[in-house]
Amino acid sequence: MNILAIDTATEACSAALYIDVESSDKKITSLYQLAPREHSRLLLQMIEDLLSQAGLPVNDLDAIAFGRGPGSFMGLRIAAGVVQGIAFAQDIPVIPVSTLKAIAQRAFEETGSRNVLAAIDARMDEVYWAAYCLKDQQWQLQGDECVISPDKVSQAGLLDPSVDSWSGAGSGWVSYEERLLSAIDCPLQAVLKECLPSAEAIARLAVDEYRAGNMVSAAEAIPVYLRDDVAKKPRPVKL
Repeated sequence: MNILAIDTATEACSAALYIDVESSDKKITSLYQLAPREHSRLLLQMIEDLLSQAGLPVNDLDAIAFGRGPGSFMGLRIAAGVVQGIAFAQDIPVIPVSTLKAIAQRAFEETGSRNVLAAIDARMDEVYWAAYCLKDQQWQLQGDECVISPDKVSQAGLLDPSVDSWSGAGSGWVSYEERLLSAIDCPLQAVLKECLPSAEAIARLAVDEYRAGNMVSAAEAIPVYLRDDVAKKPRPVKL
């Protein structure tokens, strides 16, 4: 199983390559850089470098995964355009992965927290918000992913009363920590303000999605903005 993953939903730009060969250990290689407004310049080179280092031609990929949002409108368009370009050209299935779930995955990998309140700063005095719990090795969404005022996140869905310890993660906690804490009215084990979605986390999540058959065609690889007032869907990028 060979899966390429990319993410440009926030100020971070990243790409990762998951290779699972029976005769060797499962391996993820990744490149990650904080580079606001430079994603279009960096991403294709990251992909080329990962495939070259692995000696893997693009037509040997079994799937390509991407952070499908929510996040920056322009960043999501860049990722979806690159994914469509590769998937159309090589007839490769696509695995869209929630960027909020990717934040939960990173928080778990960094701290072991299995209950994560993921928040991305959505500007306009709002956050992209989701509550995820890791149960039976699967992330379960509590309520809905949404774009919402930090003061109203409790309206996104009741938090599981059986969970006695949450962690906060994502850029939304940088801008709105006090308001979010007031709204959820529960103590946090940790607040990981610099925990952004990454292609490596997306690659790990994509493995289970691939095995479950949760893939879409290139034409269906579109961003999830959560806001309604967005522009046209991205055009494929030719490589």
